[in-house]
Amino acid sequence: MNPACVLRTARLMLTPVGGGDLADLRAIKADPSVFAVMLGGVRDYAQTAEDLANDVVNWGRYGFGIWAIRENGRFVGITGLEHRADGRGVALRFALWPEAQGRGLAREAAFAALRFGHERAGLSRIVAVARESNFGSRMVLGGIGMRVAGTFEQRGYAMLLYESLVPGEGGCFVTSD
Repeated sequence: MNPACVLRTARLMLTPVGGGDLADLRAIKADPSVFAVMLGGVRDYAQTAEDLANDVVNWGRYGFGIWAIRENGRFVGITGLEHRADGRGVALRFALWPEAQGRGLAREAAFAALRFGHERAGLSRIVAVARESNFGSRMVLGGIGMRVAGTFEQRGYAMLLYESLVPGEGGCFVTSD
């Protein structure tokens, strides 16, 4: 792991996901209270392992990806940047365990990922998507400065497309030591 990809905030440490995170990722992605509203929905073991393999490849290919979020060394969720399969752009994602919600941790982690995307990965446009009814995610996205840029329907749900626009260049590519 490239140490330049590790992010620290006032309360959190964000590390690019890797093989050591599989058990935590498997648990959070299998929990419908967390992942039912995420693109792709609840994931089984094989899907989570495939997601992780893709996440590792994406860090090397693009210089950004998904981070494991830890508070005091304890895994509390994920955040990160990935290309949306629907072509809407590079998207900010986040998902935290229910016991980690409501304390500003999602906002703290998502802002760190957004800032990394613009300032270090060189992304001039980052999008995020939230169900219109998901007020928690909408509060996080608005709170970190993202603005609603459009609406669409997905699997029968009204969705809001957020975006953040700034100039930039860079990246955090995997290096061999």
